[in-house]
Amino acid sequence: MTETADLEQGPDQDLERAGAVLAAEAARFASFGWMRGTSGNLSMVLSRDPLRLAVTASGRDKGELAPSDVVLVDAAGAAVPLPDGRAPGRPSAEAELHARVARLTGAGAVVHVHTVASVALGRRHPGGLVFKDLEMLKGVGHPAEGEEITLPVIANSQDMRVLGDRLEEARDPRMPAVVVAGHGLYVWGADPRQARHHTEVVEWLLELELAGGR
Repeated sequence: MTETADLEQGPDQDLERAGAVLAAEAARFASFGWMRGTSGNLSMVLSRDPLRLAVTASGRDKGELAPSDVVLVDAAGAAVPLPDGRAPGRPSAEAELHARVARLTGAGAVVHVHTVASVALGRRHPGGLVFKDLEMLKGVGHPAEGEEITLPVIANSQDMRVLGDRLEEARDPRMPAVVVAGHGLYVWGADPRQARHHTEVVEWLLELELAGGR
């Protein structure tokens, strides 16, 4: 059973459990230097109908998140008051994009990290990056030989609707990730563990390209 499926008992009851999962994932990414300071954000789908996500709260150090440092948001990325009367917190400014990725791809979790490799290569390759003949491609569901896979790159925007439109237009269903030029990397998966694995694999591919001087 996936972590997402485990958390489909009710958003009001499961938000803190989701927060614990996201806090652990954020601490892992922060330890790699991928979520420095308060940068980056994570989300996890709690229900599909209606769509509800737990999203990391804005302005928190991602290496020090507590299970309570998450906000329940709807399909538009807006904070949802909890049934127990607690006021909603302030979600990441990019919660709307997380919700759109979840709707568009069916993902159960979305990761957004600010890595040096993604920012540097996004600027150098605005048309996307092509990978082939690499064992690590197996980590995103592709053979190590005989197939080219493109990691899309899109221009940044502070308007999440504009950024979402760009992601939707550029997305390759075979690659569970997209680079936002000058900004960072968005990656998704069926649950937080798969999203983590995809993130680590895609970042490895980017670091390889950067090490090769491309």
